[in-house]
Amino acid sequence: MGKQILMSDPLNKHPHILFLFSDTGGGHRSAAEAIIEALQLEFADRINTEMVDILEDYAPRPLNQIPRWYPYMARVPQLYGWGFYMSDTHRRSRLILNAFWPYVRQAARRFVSQHPSDLIVSLHPVANPAVLRALGENRPPFIIVVTELVTAHAAWFHRRADLCIVPTEAAYQRALKWDLRPEQVRVVGLPVADRFCQPPGDRNALRRRLGWPQDRPVILLVGGSEGMGPLEQTALTIAEAGFQAALVVVAGRNQGLKERLEAQSWPIPTFIYGFVHEMPDFMGAADILVTKAGAFTISEALNAGLPMVIYSRVPGQEDGNITHVVSGGTGVWAPYPDQIVQALQNWISHPDQLAQVSAACLRQARPQAARQIARILAQYVGIEVVQ
Repeated sequence: MGKQILMSDPLNKHPHILFLFSDTGGGHRSAAEAIIEALQLEFADRINTEMVDILEDYAPRPLNQIPRWYPYMARVPQLYGWGFYMSDTHRRSRLILNAFWPYVRQAARRFVSQHPSDLIVSLHPVANPAVLRALGENRPPFIIVVTELVTAHAAWFHRRADLCIVPTEAAYQRALKWDLRPEQVRVVGLPVADRFCQPPGDRNALRRRLGWPQDRPVILLVGGSEGMGPLEQTALTIAEAGFQAALVVVAGRNQGLKERLEAQSWPIPTFIYGFVHEMPDFMGAADILVTKAGAFTISEALNAGLPMVIYSRVPGQEDGNITHVVSGGTGVWAPYPDQIVQALQNWISHPDQLAQVSAACLRQARPQAARQIARILAQYVGIEVVQ
């Protein structure tokens, strides 16, 4: 993902942008990779880029184990949500993060000394206070790219950042609530990979290639890259509802779930997958998406014009995503099996309504977000941008 050349190299004449992320959920890495891809598409080799997992690569033990713990933490949603809301104020988040400074100070300073750069882009809230403190006053520009659609935790919004890029107007209002100045914040959208930003292909052609039926609606069921949420029970509920439809279930990296689903006897045409790289084609070929309320899945579905039934969410960071979808007319919130069946039945029985929701998705979409962010970053490192 881009050349990794340190500025200490005297032969390096290109500006160097450093991206900070951590694999606590798939979104932070995905956003960094989407922006780097956009930089390459927009500016070819004129900008060098580097990615660092700030927790796994630099945090002292046991903090460097948080990326490995995250999938297990997220499977206890009530506890996760309690922790989110209890710490979601500037005062509390600062107290918590500042309390770790004596413990992480040496690692933060080592990180800064080993990664000189012309611009730092943070895609994870825990990186911001320690890195900014270690950088001191004579530092490169520091830009935050928020990877939550709406309910971004207070820790995202650091007042010393040069710019905070947010995906929605609601996230912009949260930034102002946590005392960022209006000129510090810009609404651009959520950066997703370029393959999710192309116009959807021909649905029938995609289904032929995928081996899916063309004589009935296709319901695509996903639970994020880790196959989280009540995916198994939701799949069984849909299959047993008697729809004249086909069901596609993506279990992600949850191999045990995939094996259990494959062992089932399904009453409707059902296709089971693990982690896939063809999700843009899956979304282009499907009629309805049934998903947890992940920010990136929602943004990708909007780009594809794919109506959503949201059946699960991580309390805290994903609560606002539900409001964003429902208020925008791009989907429904259906946390119980009978509600999922009712929502699907309504759309399958009324294809005109489904078409209206699909059109609303495309109106809400921001497929140019990654490229817009790339152009903003380029301006910060002195690259001329042609508008």
